[in-house]
Amino acid sequence: MTDSETCLICIDMQNEFCLPTSPLCVAGAMGCLPKVTEAIEAARAKHLHVIWVIREHHPSGVDIEYTRTHLFKDGGGSTVPGTKGAELVEGLEVRHGELVLVKKRFSAFLHTHLDLVLRRLKVRRVVLCGVQTPNCVRATAVDALGHDYEVAVLSDATASKSEAVQEANLEDMRCMGIVTPTTAAWAAAL
Repeated sequence: MTDSETCLICIDMQNEFCLPTSPLCVAGAMGCLPKVTEAIEAARAKHLHVIWVIREHHPSGVDIEYTRTHLFKDGGGSTVPGTKGAELVEGLEVRHGELVLVKKRFSAFLHTHLDLVLRRLKVRRVVLCGVQTPNCVRATAVDALGHDYEVAVLSDATASKSEAVQEANLEDMRCMGIVTPTTAAWAAAL
């Protein structure tokens, strides 16, 4: 356990969003994996809170955004518990004491107990890594700001479908007051 006021939140680093063979693969996901790993190792070394945010959906797709229901038409579907797509990408592992939070929408705050957990842990600062920057990372960052947390998005431990999309979203978030350090710069400042 830790009493740190900082929490690293790793978002959607699941096979469904990272493996090149997946229809929902984020092009830069595997490229940012080493930096995600570096961020997690730095957080653990400094005894920061680590929360893993993942997506899981009912096999029928009844709980997924209506824009993604087509992924369930032929059965199976995206990030169904127990499937390979729902698993964390190889190389990432939840350790004892780390929370896994399941979300159904882009933001890790929407219809979850994330805010409650962060407040119980006395967290004031959240640091985000994972995928995809314009969707889940950005929605979580904006909601964290709206809940009065200090927010950092690790610029090289997040990814988008292209570098142009990545940089445009990081710039938008900087304009909101969200800081976007590299993983090395963030870790060095701990």
